[in-house]
Amino acid sequence: MFIGVVKFAGFELDRGRYELRQGNSVIKVEKIPMELLVLLVESDGQLVTRDQIVEKIWGKDVFLDTEHGINTAVRKLRQALGDDPENPRFVQTVTGKGYRFIAPTSTIAAKTNGNAGKPPSELADLPQAAPQLSEFAAGSHAIGAVVPAVRRKSHFGSASRLAGLAFLFVVGSMAILLGLNFRGARDRLFSTSPAPQIHALAVLPLENLSADPAQEYFADGMTDELITMLAKNADLRVVSRTSVMQYKKVHRPLSEVARELGVDGILEGSVERSGNRVHLNAQLIYAPQDRHLWAESYDRDLNDLASLQNELARTIAHQVGLATTAPVRPGPHSNAEAHDAYLLGRYYWFGGEDIKSREYFLKAIQLQPDYAAAHAALADSYVGAVVMGAPKTELEEAITKGGQEARQAVALDDSDGDAHHSMAAFQFFLGWNLEAAERESARAIALNPHYSESHHLRAYILSALQRNEEAVQEDRKSMEIDPRIRPWALGYALIRARQYDAGIAELLSRAEVQSEDAIIHEFLSDLYWYKGMVAESVHELAKAYAPKSAAELEAAFKKGGGRAVSEWQLAHWKKVHPDEFAPPLFFATRYARLGRKDEALRYLEKAYDEHVPWLILIQSEPDFDSLHSDPRYQAIVKKLGLPPAS
Repeated sequence: MFIGVVKFAGFELDRGRYELRQGNSVIKVEKIPMELLVLLVESDGQLVTRDQIVEKIWGKDVFLDTEHGINTAVRKLRQALGDDPENPRFVQTVTGKGYRFIAPTSTIAAKTNGNAGKPPSELADLPQAAPQLSEFAAGSHAIGAVVPAVRRKSHFGSASRLAGLAFLFVVGSMAILLGLNFRGARDRLFSTSPAPQIHALAVLPLENLSADPAQEYFADGMTDELITMLAKNADLRVVSRTSVMQYKKVHRPLSEVARELGVDGILEGSVERSGNRVHLNAQLIYAPQDRHLWAESYDRDLNDLASLQNELARTIAHQVGLATTAPVRPGPHSNAEAHDAYLLGRYYWFGGEDIKSREYFLKAIQLQPDYAAAHAALADSYVGAVVMGAPKTELEEAITKGGQEARQAVALDDSDGDAHHSMAAFQFFLGWNLEAAERESARAIALNPHYSESHHLRAYILSALQRNEEAVQEDRKSMEIDPRIRPWALGYALIRARQYDAGIAELLSRAEVQSEDAIIHEFLSDLYWYKGMVAESVHELAKAYAPKSAAELEAAFKKGGGRAVSEWQLAHWKKVHPDEFAPPLFFATRYARLGRKDEALRYLEKAYDEHVPWLILIQSEPDFDSLHSDPRYQAIVKKLGLPPAS
């Protein structure tokens, strides 16, 4: 085998020694980025697709979040090479396709042994292969013995001899295949191995088999509650409702679904509601082997759904291999009609209809006043309706009623993580009480460690407390649990921590996979702006405004530069939203960018007077850094009770 040293732009890639050098220095490169570099270089300038990268580096049957793995490997490789993703010299991104290595290369070939070019971890495994090869050799001798045994039957008649030969050949072949465990045949027939342990699980939307299509909310609600109960297990990662709902009524191979969601376990099933009875089917599949681990059917009365869900959650926890399961408390609902109203409210809540959802949460509480989950959901409906800004009268109602409902939820069930999450959100956005918000968010995560929303909320709270590194870690955790809900979350946390280069690298990697997400491009625009890279900032912002207003934005930039862009944004908002609530914080940021401090401060004071929820993060916004020394700004910070900016 010939392995060469590849030279490019001052670097040497020694595939025989699995080493990257620059001059006399060895560049430290981790295993996966190094394998990616070798793959790209050996492709000789040809496009390497993301699927090819997965198959070559991880294997085509891997069930991990390979999209995130590729992005991380590319980022680390670019860091090692000092490569700029916007103006690459080495690794070029082909959007939506993959990557190619674009630097000119030259190779010096060298004869090496068969182990050259293998990573150290693979070389370390070679001595352990010898016993397996010996066993295979011994097996081959046994196979060879079948032939003379057959030949010794030559004294039979020709027909009998042929039949006997055929029989012996079939039996012998089966014995050989079973002995060699060809394609796992022996394991499937004589499996004594325990069921595999599942580390990450996706609960696909339960199919509604009811005759009434209007019962979709019931199937979705059952899915949501099952996800919530399973996520309480600290040793099991459960994908969020938001991510799995994209597979509702989408019939695709489970192996594909598992790979996309980064899980090794799939729970799927159906639910049928008829009168006061519910029939539920569920089955658990180990995705890497497409192996059915368990299946069961349940028939219950509507009033017995809580015990059904508890039993199902416990059974699944046992089936996925958890040594212990989260304690299951008595069901939070016993009134079937109240539970039905609650599920319908959640259906509208997830559909973005906060006010309509409130109608059904109120109905659930009227039917069952001690329904803690309904009180928590009602609190969320008040906070969610005003969190992006609202007229003062609506805010005052949300502060009064949202706080009342959140406190009631916690009082009714202190062991409910959702109740503490709702209280944390209220205290942060509307109560502006950071101490209480931090305490409640910590409690919510302790009760439900795999709920990505709680980690994301806690990241905001820690940012406001100027605990920026902790905030970044919380959003990193949120993204690990579920990278698809908010692909921009970690990038925004890095903005608040003033880690601009890391933020750019993070969001560029996300944009390669989810280029249609406008918020990613908006935050990338902010990051470039804070680094003084105005042209790059406008380029990303135009993607967020595309297709309708991108040309106007770019024309403004060509005419007057960055200032003209900020002025265009102010005028554009007033033009597009003439009758809507004007967001004071948005106007404050743009006036701050324009250097018009008096107007920026006036809008910040207006935001305080109108109790705009996001004002609590004022110290974390880089646009206001230039105002920190102004007494008017300091007065706002003092009234908010915020710590000094770090």
